[in-house]
Amino acid sequence: MATASKVHLSPSQQPVFYLPGISSETADKASELLNENHEKHHIFFNQSGFHNHIVHHLLTLFALNATPQELQTGYDDNASYQRPPAPVEKSVVKDMHDWEKYKTYLGKEKYYHDFLVFFQEEIDKKGWRGVLNEHMFRGNDRADDMLVRMFAGFLHPIIHLGFGIEFEQPAIIAEALAQAAVHDDWMAPLFHESEKAAKANSPDRRPNKTVVKLLEEIKADKKLSSAAVWDDGNKIRDGVLKRAPGEMTKYASQYLVLEENLEEKTAEMINAAVYYTGAAQHPPNQVKFDFYYIHCVNCSIFFSSFLKQDWLSSSNKVRLLEWKVRNDLAMYASRHSPDLLLNEITDYKSKKDSSWEEIFARVKDFEDDGHACKLVRALAHGEQACKTYESKEGFNIKGDMWRKLGNMAIDSVEAGEPHWVRSAGFEEAWTSMPQREQARL
Repeated sequence: MATASKVHLSPSQQPVFYLPGISSETADKASELLNENHEKHHIFFNQSGFHNHIVHHLLTLFALNATPQELQTGYDDNASYQRPPAPVEKSVVKDMHDWEKYKTYLGKEKYYHDFLVFFQEEIDKKGWRGVLNEHMFRGNDRADDMLVRMFAGFLHPIIHLGFGIEFEQPAIIAEALAQAAVHDDWMAPLFHESEKAAKANSPDRRPNKTVVKLLEEIKADKKLSSAAVWDDGNKIRDGVLKRAPGEMTKYASQYLVLEENLEEKTAEMINAAVYYTGAAQHPPNQVKFDFYYIHCVNCSIFFSSFLKQDWLSSSNKVRLLEWKVRNDLAMYASRHSPDLLLNEITDYKSKKDSSWEEIFARVKDFEDDGHACKLVRALAHGEQACKTYESKEGFNIKGDMWRKLGNMAIDSVEAGEPHWVRSAGFEEAWTSMPQREQARL
């Protein structure tokens, strides 16, 4: 049985995207390795806040029906550089039950293990659904603070939470809450100011712009699209939100969702994230996916899982989705709003031209820290989630483009280092990338 301190996977589980036929041996091996990671490793593998991706990697491999040996190899590839958690301070955990004291520990990495124990105790008492409704979705200052932090760190906390919810693992949900608690809250103005502007500008909350339309308007806005500069340490925080906060709020606030359109708007979010991630290419350089943009795609799959949660109110599902899209719009702008070349997807010619089954086999065999296999699973899920709506405005990715994107993803990482381009709208990002002619040699 899965608990707040123990992972337990079953071959009968049905996440939002998985390959059938998962064996009890695979479930047992994945559970064993996830528990070892939970007990032995910190959520960051260094002091600079670089995230431990073992949970993401193993659960994705599990969903793709990896063998026990493939799971073990994936774990071994990434366990060696992890660090142990800091000792728990019981007095700190006790303090965390007092909101005024709790606030003093927020945003400080050294208290991750204390937050983990605190949330494990909370889940033991109230259940994981009750804890999430109280600590993330209540709508008060404390819950809103946690919700903001979930979107920090290039979406890592909410990706971690998404895995916990999708696979119904309270221990991983506790990790996600603790991870969010030690992230910063500097994204708060983006979300709160956008909500205020949306309420003022559209009292009836009628959505009238697609995500793709807003991407086009951001690209055309020279102040916003050039707000981030190459030397910015964090291109959203130090670029977009510092040099063009009003412009960012203007566009972000125009994205609205009605409860009755949640499923379609979730699919639209997935489609748009995949569109700008896949189309942000730079011919004649070799095809590469932007490292920051892929997090928006990798996170998108969990919004299909959130839709299925009957304990989560429709109004909170709407809010989550609106925040996700506003994050994605800011992410697009922060990488210098690259040209989006749809023909790079439609005209893509893969040497292997793999089927989805072959793509899954290749990514399970690829030495990865989880990013590539998460991307492939998210793309395969996107094809399913968007199929019903492909004829609608704002759905630029359709038909065989999904499988082409899957081939682009696995081809690009198999081509060797660097596996990803970082900040695709900047010319500087592509200077070290091989050209396609060179890549074919």
